Amino acid sequence: MASVSIDEAMRRAIELAGRGLGSTSPNPVVGCVLLDAAGDVVGEGFHAYAGGPHAEIVALAQAGERARGGTAVVTLEPCNHTGRTGPCAQALVQAGVARVVIAVSDPNPVAAGGMETLRAAGVEVRTGVREAEAATGNIAWLTAVRRDRPYVIWKYAATLDGRSAAADGTSMWITSEAARIDVHALRGTVDAIMVGVGTVLADDPRLTARNLRDGSLAIRQPLRVVVDSAGRTPADARVRDGAARTWIATGAEVGTGPDGRVDLTRLLALLYQRGVRSVLLEGGPALAGAFLAAGLVDKVVGYVAPKLLGAGAPALADAGVRTITEIIDLTFTELTQVGPDLRFTAVPRQREG
Repeated sequence: MASVSIDEAMRRAIELAGRGLGSTSPNPVVGCVLLDAAGDVVGEGFHAYAGGPHAEIVALAQAGERARGGTAVVTLEPCNHTGRTGPCAQALVQAGVARVVIAVSDPNPVAAGGMETLRAAGVEVRTGVREAEAATGNIAWLTAVRRDRPYVIWKYAATLDGRSAAADGTSMWITSEAARIDVHALRGTVDAIMVGVGTVLADDPRLTARNLRDGSLAIRQPLRVVVDSAGRTPADARVRDGAARTWIATGAEVGTGPDGRVDLTRLLALLYQRGVRSVLLEGGPALAGAFLAAGLVDKVVGYVAPKLLGAGAPALADAGVRTITEIIDLTFTELTQVGPDLRFTAVPRQREG
């Protein structure tokens, strides 16, 4: 293969890492590109699934002896512990790699320390190459590990005037098939899909990731979570079928807050303990409002249809805002047209003080 720059190799490693999105939890997504001493690409790899070989191991297997004296370009600091697989830092040392270039240091105290191991063995270590880009691709895992709770994405669909259903309660379909296909792709990237019991009672959703063209299920299904303080989910609800794992999170099991409803902070902590690093919050407006009021939403993905209702249920209920100074301020990070609809992503701004 032709020689490439370190910057080009890291760009490729970040692209490779993205292939594992949705299948590696509780592990991060990681990509690795190995260059030989002349700067030619001799190995590539990414972490495909939890328990499987790490990105560095896959790349080293491809490179063989050509890795000796070369450079490993990796999106996350090589791990330094033995879990279901061995420590990647030691594997790089044993392969005779002369230099390791890292985008993001590992915030996990269990796995961190790879850089020290490498340097102690005489390996040159460089950090921070395309750090922001690599961190964005691994944002759910990085956020989860730093906060001991899953990264929460609130997804909603609404008309241009902010309605999620008509006055008579009907809501199928506000957005286009293209938008719905896009949502199913989004579901395939997360570890859990969450709704409130009100959504289950009103819509009886399946909450699976599937191909809308033929109805087939994706190979990997996220955990389905129903926030159900009083245990009202019907025995024959579709979320109880065998298509995916389901947790009906009741107040008796999780614990309740002062309002008598499921303690959302505790709920996220329990999900983290189960290996969930990312949650797609899909409904309904009351649950979304409660998460926003508690400051537990990390990203918003909205699908806005070029339609108007004028009346009906809003996409968001009480979010704890009592006056304009308490408004929840967002920063747009992406605006894309999906079929006739507009999809935006935004993140809450950090409040001052």
